[in-house]
Amino acid sequence: MDIIIYGSLHGSTKRYAERLEEMTGIAAINYKDVKEIAKYDRIIYLGALYASGVMGLKKIVGRMSQNQKLIVATVGLADPENPVNITNIRNALKEQIPPHLYDETKIFHLRGGIDYSRLGLKHKVMMSLLCSKVSKMPEEELDEEQKTMLATYGGIVDFVDLDTLKPLADVI
Repeated sequence: MDIIIYGSLHGSTKRYAERLEEMTGIAAINYKDVKEIAKYDRIIYLGALYASGVMGLKKIVGRMSQNQKLIVATVGLADPENPVNITNIRNALKEQIPPHLYDETKIFHLRGGIDYSRLGLKHKVMMSLLCSKVSKMPEEELDEEQKTMLATYGGIVDFVDLDTLKPLADVI
């Protein structure tokens, strides 16, 4: 038996999880509401990229047994077509998933979105400081993600593409 568990910060991950539930018939539940995971053979975890990690993933992985399988889909603003982004995300995943489980985990990357007007104070301050720091860098030193962040800061950005769930659904 499988379960879809998700950790969503701005709603993009929840949208992906709900669509994956529709596509597969597997129940999707927020990681904060998960009571029991021992009865599941496979955990499909969709998590928002946040502060160098995947929201809620470590909490769920810490409750998994040796016999359970894991599939992870990260959701963030970082372009999953950029190899540098993928390397950075996977390095962060290695910090959250024990090596024996990481080696067996299938990993997918999806793009999310953000509405700066809906951020809480803590996140607004964090993004403001990050953008301020990046804006002081010489333009020739900025990578594509930093340029995108500066161009979209303060607005609404939605890179969600529910069709990108198909490879994940096919594996399930």
